[in-house]
Amino acid sequence: MAYALKESDWKKFKTKIADWQENYMDRLCKEYIALLSQDKSSADRFWELEKRIRQDKRDIGVICEMKRSVMIQNLLGLLDEKAITVEDLDDFSDELKAWVKMVIRA
Repeated sequence: MAYALKESDWKKFKTKIADWQENYMDRLCKEYIALLSQDKSSADRFWELEKRIRQDKRDIGVICEMKRSVMIQNLLGLLDEKAITVEDLDDFSDELKAWVKMVIRA
């Protein structure tokens, strides 16, 4: 079963992505604070933080390509990163929600 992108879903995605990314990056910042607060040497904390940032900056929750052709991949990536939940898709079309639920269950 394929999903044919609806204009309404694309518009909804464009309005929500900035908030989703902001919330995701806020969560990352809290994780970084916890990492920096650990009882380790400054060097260990610094290099662990540098490694995390290098990995995290590639996440869709931080940066994503804003093209219709990759919107579905972006949504699935956001779900995989736990930047969003299925409930965050409540405003989207029933077809999109059903398709996403089918894909993540497979």
